[in-house]
Amino acid sequence: AQQPGTPLSDQEYHQFFRSLRTAHRASTACLLRALYGCQNPLVQRLDEYENHGVIPEGPICSELPGTPFFPDFCTFSFYRCTRKRYFIKV
Repeated sequence: AQQPGTPLSDQEYHQFFRSLRTAHRASTACLLRALYGCQNPLVQRLDEYENHGVIPEGPICSELPGTPFFPDFCTFSFYRCTRKRYFIKV
C-alpha cells in the first residue's frame, strides 16, 4: 500500500487513465447517439459491436434496479447515457 500523498506507480497510473479513457469513449458514443440518433450507421455499428453483431429487439431487460424493462435497445441506451451509467448491461 502506498502512503497517502505519494504519486501513483506506473501500473496505478495506467489503470487510472485506462478507466478515464473508457468513460470518455462511452460519453463520446452517447454524444453521437444524441446528435444523430439510433438510426445513424455509426451508432448502429457501435450497438452491434456491444451486442456481438446484432442489435437486440425489444423489449430489453436490464440490470438496473427499479427500471428493468425498456421497449428497445435504443431507449435503453439513451437512458444509460442520460444517467451516465454507461456500463449497465442488458
